[in-house]
Amino acid sequence: MSAIEKIKQLITVSLTWRAQARERARLRQGKTVHVLFCMCDHYEPGTGKVSDAEGDQRVADLLSIYPEIADRHHDSSGKKPTRTWFYPPHYHRQGWLKKLVSLCERGYGEVELHLHHGKDCSDTSAHLRETIQRCLDEYARFGIFGRVKDRIAYGFIHGDWALDNSRNGTFCGVNDEISILVETGCYADFTFPAPNMANPRIMNSIYYATDDPARPKSHDHGRLVKANTGTKGFDSPDLLMVQGPLHPIRKNGTWRSLRILGDSLDDAQQASARRTAKWLASGISVQGKENWVIVKTHTHGASDAATVLGPNLDEMFSHLEQQFRDRAGYALHYVTARELYNIIRAAECGEPSDNPDLYRDYIVSAPSYDASPDILGASPTLAGNVAKTYAG
Repeated sequence: MSAIEKIKQLITVSLTWRAQARERARLRQGKTVHVLFCMCDHYEPGTGKVSDAEGDQRVADLLSIYPEIADRHHDSSGKKPTRTWFYPPHYHRQGWLKKLVSLCERGYGEVELHLHHGKDCSDTSAHLRETIQRCLDEYARFGIFGRVKDRIAYGFIHGDWALDNSRNGTFCGVNDEISILVETGCYADFTFPAPNMANPRIMNSIYYATDDPARPKSHDHGRLVKANTGTKGFDSPDLLMVQGPLHPIRKNGTWRSLRILGDSLDDAQQASARRTAKWLASGISVQGKENWVIVKTHTHGASDAATVLGPNLDEMFSHLEQQFRDRAGYALHYVTARELYNIIRAAECGEPSDNPDLYRDYIVSAPSYDASPDILGASPTLAGNVAKTYAG
C-alpha cells in the first residue's frame, strides 16, 4: 500500500468509524450493553517453517498455559474465556490437531476451518469443493464441527485474507468461492478486517454477501443483518460475514501518531484498556439490536504466543472484565465463533430475551469432541489436495 493509499485509508476509516460509533452509542443508550467477545485464532503450529520439534513445543505450550490463564477469568455468567482455533489442513500432522481437540474436550474452545489455497497455482472451483469436503470429513472424525440436523456446519477463515479471489488472482483463484462455502455448510466467514486489498469496503458490520460467481470479491458489499427480519433455519444462499473492529487510535496520544488498528492481537498490537474501550465504541452489532456489541478479534496464536499466551492475554481478560463485567449497565459474554453465529441469528429472528446466553446453540449444535481416534495427520489424499495449490 502506497503512502497516498494509507492516508486515504486513514481518513476514510476515521470518518466512517466516528459516524458509526456516535450513532450506535445513541441507539444503545439506556439499555444493558452485552459485549460478546470472540477470539479467533489462525492456529498454525508449523508456521515460519519451524521444525516439527518447535511445532510440538508450541502445541504443548498452548495445552499447558492457556488453561492456566483462562481458569483465572470468567464472564458475567461464570463462563471462562474460550478461543476458536481455525485450523488449516496443511498442519494436520504430528498429532497436533488431535491434541488441540483434547483441549476442546476440556471446554476451552472449539475448532473450525482455516484454508490456504491457490498460492502456487490458481485453484479451481471443483478442486476447492473437493478439498473442503475432505477437510470436513477428516476433521469430523474427532467430533469437530457443530451440526444442523444431520449436516455439518462450519465457520471459515481464508488463508492470506484472499476470500473469493480478492487479491488479484493470488492466494485463491476461485471467483465463486462464496457459493462453494455456502453449498458445503459454511455458516459464517470470520476473515475480516484484513491488512490488504482483500478488505471489503463495508466495515464494522455484520452482513450477508451475495456471490457473483463470475466476479471476484463479492463480499465487497452486502446487506446488513437486521433484527426481526429472519426465520430460524440454515438455508440462506448468502454468506454471513462477521467482522472484527477496525478503528483509529492515537498510539502516542498525538494526532501525528494516528493509526488504523484492526482486530489483530499480536506482538505489535497488544491489548490495553484503551483498545478494549475502542472495541466497544466500534459498536459492531445486528441492526436493531445495537446493545449486543460484537467484538471479534483474531490472532496467530502459534507465532504470537508471547502476546496471546503471556501476561498480555491475562491483562486483556482483566480489562474486559473490569469494563464490561464489573460495571453497572454492562454484561460480558465469552463466546466461540459458532456461539456468536447462533446469537446473531437469534437477534435476526427476533427472539424475545435480551440475554444472549440463551442462544449459544440456537441453530448450529455444539460439537461432540473426541480426541481418542489414533489419527496423527491428514490422509495422503487430503494432503495431496492441499499441496496441489499450496505447498506451504
